Amino acid sequence: MDRSQETAGREPQEPLEYQTVDLGVLVVGAGAAGARAAIEMVEQGVDPEEVLVIGKRSHGDAHTTWARGGINGALGTQDPEDDWTIHAADTLKEGHFLNDPEKVERVTKEMPGLLRELDAWGMDFSRTEDGDIDQRYFGAQSFRRTAFAGDHTGESLLDTLVEKAQSLSIPYRENVFVSRLFSAGDRILGAAGYDMDTGEFVLFEADVVVLAAGGYTSLYERHSSRDDENTGDGPALAYLAGADLFDMEFVQFHPTGMVGDRYGDQWDGRLVTEAVRGEGGRLYNSEGERFMEEYSPDQMELDARDVVARAIASEIDADRGTENGGVYLDIAHRDRDFIKERLPRMYERFAELGVDMATEPVEVAPTAHYGMGGVAVDKAGETDVDGLYAIGETMAGVHGANRLGGNSLAETIAFGKHTGVAVAERLGAGAVPAVDDGTRQTRARQHFADLAALTNSDGTHDPRDLLDDVRSLLWETTGIRRSGDDIDRGLAELRELRQAADDLAVGDRTSESFEYALDVGFALVVAETILRGARKRTESRGAHYRTDHTELDQSWQRNIYAARDSVGAMRLRTEPVGTPSEAVQDALDADHELDYHQLE
Repeated sequence: MDRSQETAGREPQEPLEYQTVDLGVLVVGAGAAGARAAIEMVEQGVDPEEVLVIGKRSHGDAHTTWARGGINGALGTQDPEDDWTIHAADTLKEGHFLNDPEKVERVTKEMPGLLRELDAWGMDFSRTEDGDIDQRYFGAQSFRRTAFAGDHTGESLLDTLVEKAQSLSIPYRENVFVSRLFSAGDRILGAAGYDMDTGEFVLFEADVVVLAAGGYTSLYERHSSRDDENTGDGPALAYLAGADLFDMEFVQFHPTGMVGDRYGDQWDGRLVTEAVRGEGGRLYNSEGERFMEEYSPDQMELDARDVVARAIASEIDADRGTENGGVYLDIAHRDRDFIKERLPRMYERFAELGVDMATEPVEVAPTAHYGMGGVAVDKAGETDVDGLYAIGETMAGVHGANRLGGNSLAETIAFGKHTGVAVAERLGAGAVPAVDDGTRQTRARQHFADLAALTNSDGTHDPRDLLDDVRSLLWETTGIRRSGDDIDRGLAELRELRQAADDLAVGDRTSESFEYALDVGFALVVAETILRGARKRTESRGAHYRTDHTELDQSWQRNIYAARDSVGAMRLRTEPVGTPSEAVQDALDADHELDYHQLE
């Protein structure tokens, strides 16, 4: 294990100074999931002074803002026949029945009420002519179920939650990097990290820790995140503290990321929202063929994301892609006013790049977008480590083998609220056992000594370059299509990168290199779980496509768990999935399905 993540047990030669923050609940991550959880805790009676929300970036600058297309909930404002059971059925089908049905049903059942709550809090939803919350089609959904605010839904959502949190006086601290969670005897003790502006070490003595730190798709070469987010912090922190991870081999590649060769490296992989296809956008290859007619004649561009992404990759591989390495996405058959109203951010972005979406297509190709895997939690969002919770993209269970578009924001809100209730009840009942402060302080001093030793290290390897090596490795060996030979090569290369990570050139604690050094530690943990899970799953299911095992295998309707044993080694096991409720099974049996041609 590289020294940035594994406490070597060294005691500092001289006393290290660090700030200590004593509180009831630490929420790690300031996106929609973390904000919604904190709001619920306070509304359930927890003193705001007992809660602290921390983020790695400036206040309000979380990955939530990049979720543009919409948020699901069976309101029925466009299609009254829709209901939460059909939403659950669509989610299970899209997840190829590897989802946890209980978690799916919790999200889908609660979302209509939670959307109305957001509306009451002032979220700027787009409206129908009658003034109701409007809803649009998203891929693989039986009905129009995706509520939206133009194509800036995540931004509007986070603005609404931040304003609500501020009205409740919930404390927030920005630019703090959490580098370690402390646990003992399967009990969370708190967290440690450093202030990214000052370099000061910080120990958070918390009775409860809620991880809402995002996912891990930035560990792929082409991805829809910024490079400094979604680097696997949440799953890695939980795993190193003793929690299990599962479904890590399932990484969703969104069909439509921007193509950097045309728009510039800074835009490579950035998302072109599914709302473009939801509003009627069509995909064409370089020969002018609308190729989804061949791959999915019924659902066309709004088939499941894995299906559309593999279709695009196949067209590019068959030399029917653009000279820039993509395909064309065209919505120019819609009126300009329609595009500007329904897709304002997309219209503005491409206009700034010299492309008029009302008259010409944009170029797109698949990009790593969402990790279906994450931390294993119970129905309250709690891990096997007592007092440690995980929500949002950090947790697993809702999405199975492939995520239904519009369900990511839904999950953050539903489990944010649900876990907030559970934590409030826990604290209200006084159910938090006493903690040996000596153990916590000793762990903190040891960890801070390791971080101090990493500071200003005069090693051989640049952490940023090493992180990029991890990205290339995962893209090439566990990308849209993968094989046993590729995965084995990836595992061998990962061992070499681990060795290189012990010899890093790192600046002071306010430098980017120090942050990237810690990111590398998280990345190596997460990359191993992806590779080993992908190696073990000898079938193709959802976003996991094995070229040497191309068929779905019913015997693999099991989740693969990764656990850390007593000597720090990774151990895998499998467990069967649960069964849906009778109501959801009835919806599955009814076999509802989106009819794309309603958009024609």
